[in-house]
Amino acid sequence: MYVAVKGGEAAILNSYQLLARQRRGDASQPELSVAQIRQQLKLAVDRVMTEGSVYDPGLAALAIKQAAGDLVEAIFLLRAYRATLPRLGTTCPLDTSRMALDRRISATFKDLPGGQVLGPTYDYTQRLLDFKLLAEGTVIPAAAAAAAVPSGPTPRVVDLLNQEGLIETRPVPPGDPAPTDLTREPLRFPANRATRLQNLARGDEGFLLAMAYSTQRGYSHSHPFVGEVRLGTVAVEIEPEELGFAIDIGDIEITECEMVNQFAGSKSQPPQFTRGYGLAFGHSERKAMAMSLVDRALRADELGEPVESPAQMQEFVLGHSDSLEASGFVQHLKLPHYVDFQSELELVRKMRAAAAHPTTPAEEDAT
Repeated sequence: MYVAVKGGEAAILNSYQLLARQRRGDASQPELSVAQIRQQLKLAVDRVMTEGSVYDPGLAALAIKQAAGDLVEAIFLLRAYRATLPRLGTTCPLDTSRMALDRRISATFKDLPGGQVLGPTYDYTQRLLDFKLLAEGTVIPAAAAAAAVPSGPTPRVVDLLNQEGLIETRPVPPGDPAPTDLTREPLRFPANRATRLQNLARGDEGFLLAMAYSTQRGYSHSHPFVGEVRLGTVAVEIEPEELGFAIDIGDIEITECEMVNQFAGSKSQPPQFTRGYGLAFGHSERKAMAMSLVDRALRADELGEPVESPAQMQEFVLGHSDSLEASGFVQHLKLPHYVDFQSELELVRKMRAAAAHPTTPAEEDAT
């Protein structure tokens, strides 16, 4: 056993070297720097920050390089690093109405206060390979025309519906407790909406996208419209106890989505529109939209709707949305299961022998 352990240890150490060689690739090619990843693979960096729940583009880029582009592994690395950090304080809720906008669109109102701001998007590009990107040398894109971005606070689209009382309002109730911190406390069911949103924000984008897609294919009682998608920077504030007022400690880039859904009403509520909400670090529209669709689906129980589809079931969605848990549980199958398999193998052999030589009722009585 000792020889096997030592041999296994040597093999593992050699695998580290092979992994480093695989990560580096052809040494005749320039090495990809963390700065290049941060600047030129921005959307990958933003996803890693969101699901790793750490807003640090440099660390996210480092994790992507270390993981050789495997985003789930990069998220694991960033999440693990996050667990080593001390908690210095708690920020105030973000005021996204004061967001400095880079992009803002609505699929519900064409003419809205502040106007539509397309910003950077693939929505209107042809999905064709651009072979010009294969050309060597640095090609600096031409400067884009300055967008007419509104200055100052920009009202949300849902505020237009609020004026007619056509959409639900969610005032903060008096004595509202602080939300559960899922990084320190285990997930418990039934989970309130604040806890669910935390879980979805850190959830795997692919899983949430599939759940959101299912709601659009009829596996949920909703017909969604994009009320508004916003991309921009917003101030992060803390309120130290010794000061008694909030101070700005920096800006972060976020994507926010509010989805508007029709609601037929219930015994206590009239027919109106309801909301789904999504928010993610950086430019992460697909994640924020999927999150908002799943958020609305998970509200079925509180709205008196029948819970019939997977996307409406808390235990199913929240229990399977984390990419680290899912990846770990699947990949643990690569670890040695020799003893378990030998017991299964012996059981199957006995079952086959019994099937090949069935006993008669008289033999069974005799035994």
